[in-house]
Amino acid sequence: MRMKEPYEAYIDDYSTINVYMSKNFFEGKSSSFHLKDSQGRIVPLSIQKRSDLYNGYTHYKLSINEELEVGEEYNVYDEHCKTTPAKYSHIVKTERFSRQFTNIRDDLGVEYTKEKTTFRLWAPTTRRILLCLDDGKEKQRYEMTKRPYGLFEFELAGDHHGKAYSFLVRREGEWKECIDPYSLFSNANGRNSIIIDPERMRLPEKVEMEPLQYNTDAIIYEANVRDMTSQSGIGVEHPKTFAGFIEENETTKAKDVGFSYLKSLGITHVQLMPVFDFGSVDEDYPDRYYNWGYDPVQFRVPEGSYALDPEDPLSRVRELAELVHRCHENGMKVNLDVVFNHVYEKERFALDTLVPNYYFLMNQNGEFSNGSFCGNDIDTQPIMSKRYFINTCRKIISLYDIDGFRFDLMGILDLNFMNELSEECRRIKPGFMIYGEGWNMPSFLPENLRAAQQNQNQMPHVGHFSDRFRETIRGSNGDLVQKGYASGNLDKIAEAQAVMAGSCQDFVFNSPQKVVNFVECHDNHTLWDKNRVACHGEGRELREKRQVLANAMVLLAQGIPFLHAGQEFGRTKHNQGNTYNHPDNVNQMDYERRNRHMPIVEATKTLIQLRRQHPAFRLTTSEQISNNVHFETIDNQVLVYKTSCGSDANIVFFNPTSQHFQYVVHQGGEVLFDNGQCNEKYATNLQIAPYSVVVYHFNN
Repeated sequence: MRMKEPYEAYIDDYSTINVYMSKNFFEGKSSSFHLKDSQGRIVPLSIQKRSDLYNGYTHYKLSINEELEVGEEYNVYDEHCKTTPAKYSHIVKTERFSRQFTNIRDDLGVEYTKEKTTFRLWAPTTRRILLCLDDGKEKQRYEMTKRPYGLFEFELAGDHHGKAYSFLVRREGEWKECIDPYSLFSNANGRNSIIIDPERMRLPEKVEMEPLQYNTDAIIYEANVRDMTSQSGIGVEHPKTFAGFIEENETTKAKDVGFSYLKSLGITHVQLMPVFDFGSVDEDYPDRYYNWGYDPVQFRVPEGSYALDPEDPLSRVRELAELVHRCHENGMKVNLDVVFNHVYEKERFALDTLVPNYYFLMNQNGEFSNGSFCGNDIDTQPIMSKRYFINTCRKIISLYDIDGFRFDLMGILDLNFMNELSEECRRIKPGFMIYGEGWNMPSFLPENLRAAQQNQNQMPHVGHFSDRFRETIRGSNGDLVQKGYASGNLDKIAEAQAVMAGSCQDFVFNSPQKVVNFVECHDNHTLWDKNRVACHGEGRELREKRQVLANAMVLLAQGIPFLHAGQEFGRTKHNQGNTYNHPDNVNQMDYERRNRHMPIVEATKTLIQLRRQHPAFRLTTSEQISNNVHFETIDNQVLVYKTSCGSDANIVFFNPTSQHFQYVVHQGGEVLFDNGQCNEKYATNLQIAPYSVVVYHFNN
């Protein structure tokens, strides 16, 4: 239940108030109640139902006997003349509330000109809002005007570029301060929002890039802005920052680190872990903390700990834009990891301060959904919530020219929202990618509405990470001991065939363009650390071969390949799984380790190029896969994968065993890849070495 105080009241719809009284508070008894508004007017209440609750409270369901004015400030009085604020609760989820308050303009936030700045907020359950302006010398407060449909507005004459501001919101009998949830600009740690003249942003020119034709043409590489340059001694002047991520000089080029190294891999898309404002790192002292950033505070403001000067609101915007620009100049598209499923602190979240509970999943009892296991779940179903997040994506695309979104815990969100969002993003930018974690999270959202894998056929342009691929090829994610096919579990060979076909031949997915294949990501143990346990006793050279084998299966399977940064050199996190707040020495890209495992790096680069050069590995429909992908095995141990697209015909052998096999091909061709180094280029009697991958391309 929701009670925190001995006496609480909640307005749950236009006709009902629920009151909870502790039995330590007049034994929880009252024979009558009424409301009093801010003008002293009395609104009668009638007791419909009284019930004793198990937790020491008495519950009263009260009917409101006069018309309720949403936004008015009410207090509940009991028979003892004790009072408590009547909090707007489930009423914000009602259809009537939606009809009454969503027909408003779209340009919320700040509208700047040199002559005036206009401030607009949506807060229908709020009685008063004060604009608090700080020009660095003195603070001034201005009463905002409440207009129809829950809109608050204020016009301030003059040029106010660079000034800080926040809002004081009168609700539930007290004043609460918040920043502007619609703003793109903030100072360090989100103390204030900042007014900015858009003409002074001076962002880099956008680079024209060929739109992605099919999702299966993408090769995604997940990277963390901080991790890529946090190792000492690599020659980066501004490590752990947006600027450092793209920094190149003679030292970085000579050492082949950071951006110089990223460019060499041949990937098509770099996926950045969260880059928008999160609460788990002090932006003034970023080296005191480490966090991946799945703790959103401001959805539209870049993270200040990645900026050269977090106090400069323009710096972080320019530097993120420059990062995207440089990637585009070098032929790499950029996807951003967004966290729309929960917030860092609901009680201090600006949107919740303005309209309590509206943006979060809750039930009729006032309990909040916790499918994210972070204490709150965002509700993308209400019209203004959906509009906020779609507008956020629209602004991010427009400002930074990014190429895709990866959604954290996407199963919390509703599928109608995801469909509308994907259509809008693709309208703005053809070839835009939308994909995420379609796990079936235990939220209050009905299962048939969740943007989860089991509903993938209802989301035509939304991709999902295939945990089935991970569990089959890598082995159990929850049990490090359990092997996958690539680590030697031959019982997985039949399921390996299914996932190599993009899980389309057995209809788990209805399109390879919606299947993201992976064996490693930022979460959980790296593949190298997993195999250290699952393949205990195997030496480094053998584990390198297993790493190449798993990487090959990711890169050559039907669907969308996904690599975690460092997977191409056996990245380790020292046997630790969830390293979200571990220090740099655990999470950093270790380029010295990369140098010790160059065979994996070179093999992965070759496999990336093979995928890019051969359309047979990136078929676009389930029908194509059904007609052109076939499997057989050698002694039910070696997986033989045949795939073709027109004249591009290939056969691939995956051998996770210690045995040597032979296979005779009856058509001329050439060996494109053989990390077992057993075959001449034009061999037809193929030798399949232990723990090896052989790719053979047939002549036309």
